Amino acid sequence: MTKSNPSGFTRRGILAAFAATTVAAAPTYSHAFSFLRRAGDIRRLKMYNPRTGESMDTVYWIEGEYITEALREITYFMRDWRNDATKAIDTRTVDIMAAAHRLLEIDEPYALLSGYRSPQTNRMLRARGGAVASNSLHLKGEAADLRLNSRTVNQMARAATALGAGGVGRYSRSNFVHMDCGQTRSWGS
Repeated sequence: MTKSNPSGFTRRGILAAFAATTVAAAPTYSHAFSFLRRAGDIRRLKMYNPRTGESMDTVYWIEGEYITEALREITYFMRDWRNDATKAIDTRTVDIMAAAHRLLEIDEPYALLSGYRSPQTNRMLRARGGAVASNSLHLKGEAADLRLNSRTVNQMARAATALGAGGVGRYSRSNFVHMDCGQTRSWGS
């Protein structure tokens, strides 16, 4: 229950208004998200791909600098596995994935279900009747669909949502969470 002050404003309402003006005043992300500033001088990403059998564990950022070779490794790892097409994965998405993983305080790597998706693959998935957006951020290298065996969809989504950056989709029936660096929003159950 939220208490109102004499002016009719609630603390939650004031905080929501502040958050909305912050987002409107800063529509682009800086290289160091506020949620990663306390993450230390090293950022790391651990994933495996159940479709290709590949695994990766890479440090991609050290002391304020992205490591070009590690970003290339991430881009290749997150390729469209159906046709090996690649597109540079947006560092904002990588940062969101890494920060959410860190909040979950686990060592288990993400299972990557979908990273970059080529236009051909996106059309094929849409034709099959899946819930696939025609302008999906996967097409831009700005999204990932992830799973963890040791955490529920809700736990993963709460961690990603707590970052206050990008989109977070819950797909409980399919047991995965979508994370992207687009506008801050959430959906699903």
